[in-house]
Amino acid sequence: MSILSSFVKEFNETYNKTIEIEYEEGLVGDIKKVKDRLLNEKFHPSIQLKNILDKQIRRARYPMEVAITGQFSSGKSTFLNALLSRNILPTGITPVTSKVNFINYGDEYKLKITYHSGAHEYAPIETIADFTDQRQHEMADIKYLTLYAPMDILKDISFVDTPGLNSQSQSDTDTTRRVLRDVGGIIWLTLIDNAGKMSEAEVLEEYMEHFKNKSLCVLNQKDKFTQEQIETTTKYVKEKFSKYFAQVTPISAKMALESRAAHKDILIDTEHDKLIESFKKELKKNRIETLESFEKEFNKYQEAINKINAIDNTDNTKLLQESNIQEVLDFIENTIRPQAAEAKEYAIKKDLKGICDILVKEYETIIGVYDSLCEILKEAEEDILQAFEDIHKTYSKELFTIYNSLESIMEKMAHETFKSVKKQKAYRYEKKGGFLNKDSFEKVEYETYWIDSDNVYKNLFYDDQTVDKMFKRAIKQLKEVELESAEAFRNVYREIKQRVHRWQEPYELIKKHREIASDSEFSTTRHFAAKVYENVLRSFHRAILENISALRKKFAYFNGALSYSYIQTTQATIAHFEQQIAESVALYEKEPAKFNVYHPREDEILTKLKANFGFEKIEDFLTSKRNYLYKIIQYSKNQYLEINEDRINFVSSKKANYLNKIEDLKNIKDEI
Repeated sequence: MSILSSFVKEFNETYNKTIEIEYEEGLVGDIKKVKDRLLNEKFHPSIQLKNILDKQIRRARYPMEVAITGQFSSGKSTFLNALLSRNILPTGITPVTSKVNFINYGDEYKLKITYHSGAHEYAPIETIADFTDQRQHEMADIKYLTLYAPMDILKDISFVDTPGLNSQSQSDTDTTRRVLRDVGGIIWLTLIDNAGKMSEAEVLEEYMEHFKNKSLCVLNQKDKFTQEQIETTTKYVKEKFSKYFAQVTPISAKMALESRAAHKDILIDTEHDKLIESFKKELKKNRIETLESFEKEFNKYQEAINKINAIDNTDNTKLLQESNIQEVLDFIENTIRPQAAEAKEYAIKKDLKGICDILVKEYETIIGVYDSLCEILKEAEEDILQAFEDIHKTYSKELFTIYNSLESIMEKMAHETFKSVKKQKAYRYEKKGGFLNKDSFEKVEYETYWIDSDNVYKNLFYDDQTVDKMFKRAIKQLKEVELESAEAFRNVYREIKQRVHRWQEPYELIKKHREIASDSEFSTTRHFAAKVYENVLRSFHRAILENISALRKKFAYFNGALSYSYIQTTQATIAHFEQQIAESVALYEKEPAKFNVYHPREDEILTKLKANFGFEKIEDFLTSKRNYLYKIIQYSKNQYLEINEDRINFVSSKKANYLNKIEDLKNIKDEI
């Protein structure tokens, strides 16, 4: 045993240790920790919960989003091209961006089209205009576009090109508004000559009032105006729209694009990308055994790089400075990025807390199901007890009526028997002293009594069967009381059943209100409601059937007592009094001075009839304050209270598990 104990101890120490999971530092690690706790099997988590938590991890890892918005034809696409140093997004005079474009980092240039159905496909980046032009009516099925580009700036920043806030489509305007709510920063792009006009002021007031801390106003096309005009407009916009923007910056997107596209680093990156793409095509097309096939392409690449490095970038650098695009990049880096990181962490943690609140709310909904059932069972108590009491009151009166009928029968039988007690002459011999001391006897006449039993039977049982009819009527009444009281007991159960079924109906089909809630938990709740007979009602039903059975057994006994031959009871009673008369006669004849001949009284006959009939038990069953109906009712009430308390405790015990889970969820929320 000691060896076995040592083995068990060693096994537990080795294999049952709690594994401490180490999470990475930072927001992603915090989310993973919350995710693991919320996806614990005890919560029976839904796939939707897992998905939304995974989405929060992706959101934490996802680069900061900066939305580019404004009124149409303000040059948003040109401005984005300038930021990316590539002519990627299509431009035009009419508003061409009809879909939200997410511009993300990728290993290669490609375009992902996501449809409202959830399906998606990829297309060459050169075809982007086919999917963004508002003039293309067949684009209604597209939900959004994602443009991937291998640019370093996109590793940290994801740009969102929006349709604008005065798009030709109200749905596009609504989409833009939703995007602005969630991004880390907003760049409002407007033309210098349009800045501050009434139409723009109205749009800003309607959509941009709550985004000041993360918003930059960019006045485009500064290259078309004098420095004085630029400064005047910039000052005017700063003063008029100070509540909408943290900063106002004039730029020339066109100059910025020209200068950045011609920048040495950009040109070198372009040649590098061309070389890599060439190599990939060659590898896919042919079976490569040596590097000789790449040598020609690499030499071309090297020549192009040498030419780029030999370029004088003085004018290009000057053009870049004049475009003022760097001020936009600085605002993104120094203002938007720090706030966005903090805002993202705050928003994600707020959402995680919101998820906990939702799960708590859903558990509270489930608890409410059990609470409402407990409340119904508690509220029913007074009415059910009164229903039992009403059974006692109603049928006690009925039993008392039956008792009176039976007593009338006994009185009639006693009266007929008493009427049939008749006088008759009898003789006794009295001893007399005689002559010469010889004894002699004197015959003395006296009156005695006899019972004309034939007359009793004739009047009570044979002529019109009055007593028989009276007994049958009493037995019928008793049967009716038995059936009606049994039905009354069933009605008590029906009352409980009806209340519980009213509770059951809505909860048999109860569904979670929020997708992330547990399907399994609500399925369990529906199953409990569907099985409410087995879980709750069956105990009440069995008890009522038991009560009815006990009542019927007693009624069956009582019916048997009433069905006992009342003729035999009458015969036994008559025989008893005949014996009494005979004994009194014997005593009288022996000592006439001391004894009298017995004459039975009517009340004596009634008492003996009742005794022979077992009427005391009948009286106790029908009329006593603690008769059998009373005892059954008291037992039923006590039994009901015990069952009700037991079922309430049982239903309440179902809540305990959910209350513990709510406590766990609140602890998780507090630790976020």
